[in-house]
Amino acid sequence: MTEEKQIEQKVKSEVEQQFFIQRIYTKDLSLENPMGPEAFTISDQPTINQDLASEINKINDDLYETVLKLTITASLKDKTIFLIEVHQAGLFEVKGIEGQNLARVLNTVCPQVLFPYARETIDSALSKATFPPLMLPPINFDALYSQALEDQKNKTH
Repeated sequence: MTEEKQIEQKVKSEVEQQFFIQRIYTKDLSLENPMGPEAFTISDQPTINQDLASEINKINDDLYETVLKLTITASLKDKTIFLIEVHQAGLFEVKGIEGQNLARVLNTVCPQVLFPYARETIDSALSKATFPPLMLPPINFDALYSQALEDQKNKTH
């Protein structure tokens, strides 16, 4: 194969790789204030816990739904001040990307796209419940995915 043909094939394969955001939406949202009005009288700084998960659903050949699940709990000693859970979802069309590369895109790029929307949804819901704003720090989804692969690799050995 000539060098020109190799370059042409490489360019063709790169052109065929496509990623489109079709839709971003809130799939589920829940806010609990188990302490009621007592929660607004607390002057101590609560402990904030954040749980993160994602779910990937194949809709058809090229369309995937990624759901980023965030649960934030604010507590003081043994009392929960608030608990908020959001499932921020997106429909992503992915063409020409397969195998491990597809898994990486669905587990890193898609959650990275969804996270700012989830963060805004959480902030908005807490504000409407008259809780102070909660600024969630950025998340490195590449590092989380790499760590999950490493953990999975270590479990099989």
